[in-house]
Amino acid sequence: MGFLSIRLLDVIDIILVGYILYKIYTFIRGTIAIKIFVGFFSVYLLWLIVKALNMQLLSSILGQFMGVGIIALIIVFQQELRKFFLYLGSKYLSSNNKIKLEHIFSSSNTITKTSIKNIITAVKSFSETKTGALIVISRANDLQSYISSGDYINSDITSQILESIFYKNSPLHDGAVVIEENKIIAARCVLPLSDKTNLPAKYGMRHRAALGLTENTDAFVLIVSEETGHISYSEFGVLKEINISDLNTKLTEFLA
Repeated sequence: MGFLSIRLLDVIDIILVGYILYKIYTFIRGTIAIKIFVGFFSVYLLWLIVKALNMQLLSSILGQFMGVGIIALIIVFQQELRKFFLYLGSKYLSSNNKIKLEHIFSSSNTITKTSIKNIITAVKSFSETKTGALIVISRANDLQSYISSGDYINSDITSQILESIFYKNSPLHDGAVVIEENKIIAARCVLPLSDKTNLPAKYGMRHRAALGLTENTDAFVLIVSEETGHISYSEFGVLKEINISDLNTKLTEFLA
């Protein structure tokens, strides 16, 4: 084939690199990190060009920058890397390469069918009355740092308690409720805000807080909009709207 010889492994190598770059892009798309990534990648391409042209001085300078730049990237992209590895772990734990809701209630963080029914009843009420709500269901990751930011409750999961917490005149309504080990562990918890810049205007601070938490942990978060009454959920840095019927299916399918 002349001077150009392409092996099957070369094709696989190119495909794998392309896939990795694409996944990196999907994780940082819509955040300020995309600009940092593009800038670093541009410097890397320039380094390859000057090396190919045998420009020794510039190649040496850029080489030193690239060596330090890798460490800087790990620091800058700490949250994105955590999210990426969290995604990989969740992907391979599922049977058909899809994230399953049953992981939310796996291992020690169990939840009963009655508790699910009570959560759905409360969420339906919130939606009908346009009561803002933010409910976090713990999975494997430790949420103690977020739990400690709120008020400790440790009560059973009932629709009445959830409705009283998020009642607009309640001192506990502002913030998130954290559910763990089939208990309402804490209320008025502070969650980290997502730094995504491409969120639709209809999403408020509750949605941004839900995204912020699921970008950094494997928690499952339910959101009810105070303005529209629409129900949404977030997991693994993805935010989706859902109706009450589909929510019932999503939360109970693992019990079937």
